[in-house]
Amino acid sequence: MPLQGNIRDFSPTQLLNLVNLARKTGTLTIFESVSTGEKDAMGKEKMAPGAERAKVAFNTGKLIFASMDSQDANLVAVLNKAGKLTDEQARIIRERARNTTDKALAMLLINANYVSQNDIVASIKQHTLGVVYSLLTWADGPFRFDDGSMPSSERILVPIDLENVIIEGSRRIREAEKLTEHLPNLDYALKFPENPREKFKGIHLSVEEWRVVSFVNPKNSIRQIAKANNMSDIEIRRIVYGLEQAGLVEMVKPPGMDAAAGNRARQRQARAPQVQKNVVNKLIDKIKSI
Repeated sequence: MPLQGNIRDFSPTQLLNLVNLARKTGTLTIFESVSTGEKDAMGKEKMAPGAERAKVAFNTGKLIFASMDSQDANLVAVLNKAGKLTDEQARIIRERARNTTDKALAMLLINANYVSQNDIVASIKQHTLGVVYSLLTWADGPFRFDDGSMPSSERILVPIDLENVIIEGSRRIREAEKLTEHLPNLDYALKFPENPREKFKGIHLSVEEWRVVSFVNPKNSIRQIAKANNMSDIEIRRIVYGLEQAGLVEMVKPPGMDAAAGNRARQRQARAPQVQKNVVNKLIDKIKSI
């Protein structure tokens, strides 16, 4: 019988500790919460599992795979997000290898000198850790651990020791609390300050930071920017915070934003945001091409 519960009672960090200590093999699935209208023995509202939010797989206590429903986990998306493939390369590969498995695609990309084996392993590890660090900050949601269940054989699995993941995850939980306090509402938008050319002179940003900057426009909510760049809430909060502290962007309330508008924005988050065409974007394109 699978282990089941709610992460408000048994946190993701405690689950990782259990898997690590017991050297478990299986898959942890975390779901959206659906209210049942009932109370449990402690007087808390009972929650039934809804849609899947995330899956995390383990093999003898090692983390080997993680995916989040809100993020694309295929190899092309992972390499693109890690900066190993340009947006144009990723688009072409998606079109030409639409039905190719990740393992087969990895061999094709290595043989075509697009990426190295080390690039693939490092990018998958980065993606897996990003998902796990994000879900460690979640405070509610039904979960189920299916003992012995493993991901599809078509996936590329990279084993990762859990001890350091748990330690780093605990640090990031504290960081996430501060970031959420600073930026509680992802329906806000971003804009450039006056004289952006001067602000960006001599600035060295990561690939992900440049991608966020390329979508800065008062019409684009931070939530939409995260969706367009395949980022989790904590990732976009961290990047926006850094850009804001450096004086490169400013948070603004989109025109007509209120409670109802915020709900409508969440429903529209799957739509690609508009890219502002300005001197900063030209600089970004030039740097990406290097």
